[in-house]
Amino acid sequence: MKGLCYMGTKGDIRLQEIPKPKILEPTDIIGKTVVTTICGSDLHVVDGALPYINETAKKSGRGVVLGHEGVVRVEEIGSAVKTVKPGDVVIVSCISSCGSCYNCKRGQTAHCLKCKDYAGWSKGCACILGAAMDGTQAEYVRVPLADSSVYKCPKGIPVESLLMLSDILPTSYELGVLDGNVTEGSTVAVVGCGPIGLSAILGAKSKNPKNIIAVDLDDSRLEVAKKLGANYTVNSGKQDVKEFISKNVKNGVDDLPGVDTAIECCGLPVTLELCERLIGVGGTIANVGVHVKPATLFIDDLWIKNFKLTGGLVNTTSTSELLEKVKRVY
Repeated sequence: MKGLCYMGTKGDIRLQEIPKPKILEPTDIIGKTVVTTICGSDLHVVDGALPYINETAKKSGRGVVLGHEGVVRVEEIGSAVKTVKPGDVVIVSCISSCGSCYNCKRGQTAHCLKCKDYAGWSKGCACILGAAMDGTQAEYVRVPLADSSVYKCPKGIPVESLLMLSDILPTSYELGVLDGNVTEGSTVAVVGCGPIGLSAILGAKSKNPKNIIAVDLDDSRLEVAKKLGANYTVNSGKQDVKEFISKNVKNGVDDLPGVDTAIECCGLPVTLELCERLIGVGGTIANVGVHVKPATLFIDDLWIKNFKLTGGLVNTTSTSELLEKVKRVY
C-alpha cells in the first residue's frame, strides 16, 4: 500500500510503498481509509520541531506515516474488540485511549497511562497516530485501543463532515470554548481564523455569547468568519485590535475594558501575547494553538486582572456530544 511518510528530517516527506498494517494487539482494528486530512500540528512535524517524532521516524528506517485524523471502513478486528465489526465505517479519534486507567477515568484521556511508554508528541502523550506509530495518511491504518478510540458513523451524513470530529471540532470546542468559559452574554475574541479558529467560532456560537470578534491577517478568512457567526472582524495587520474592541464592541458598557475570553488558535508567541492584551478583569486566555517556541507571559500586567490561562492537548471527551450536534444539522 502507499503511505505519506515523514522521514525524520525537516521537510522530508515521501509518498512510498509500505507494508499493509497487521493486528498486533487484541484491542487493534485495521481500517481502509475512506477520507483523511491534515492538521496544523502536522506542519510542526514536517518542520522537524518535535524531537520524539524525529527519532521515531529515523529508527523505523522508512519514516512514519503522517496523520491522526480519518474515517475508515473496518476490515479486521482484534480478539478483544467489542464495539465495532468488519464493515463498520468509523471516525478515528486523534487521541488513542484505553478509557479505564486513572487518567482516562478523570477525563484526561490525552494522557492515557496505556500510552505512557510511547514516544510520540512527547513521552506518554496519547496522540500517537502519526507520531509514535503510523497514522492515517495511508491506504490502511492500524488503530489501537479501538473500543474507546473510534466512533461509528451515522448513516446519511457526509463522511467529510464526520471527519471534522476526529480532531478539529473537539479541539476547538474543548480547549477554546469549554476551557475558555464561554457563556451566554459574554464577549469572545478568536485570534487566528484558520480551520481551528473558524471551528472555535462555531463552537462559541452554541453558548450564545453577546459578541464574537474574529482576528486574523487575512481578509478572506475574516469574511468566512463573519459568515459563520462573528459579529466583528479585525485585520490585526491593519488595525490595533485592542483599540478597535474598546471603541467598537459594546457589552452593556460605553467603553469595553477587555474581552471575557480570548481564544488563541495559532500557536505563535505574537498571538498569545495579543490575547494577554485583550482580556479584561476576570478574563480567560484559552490557548488552543500548538506552541513550539516560548512566549512571554506579562504577569506584571495580568495578575491584577484575576485572569486565567488554560491550555493543553484535546481529550476528545466531547466527541459524542459534538456528534449529536452534527446529527441534528442533518
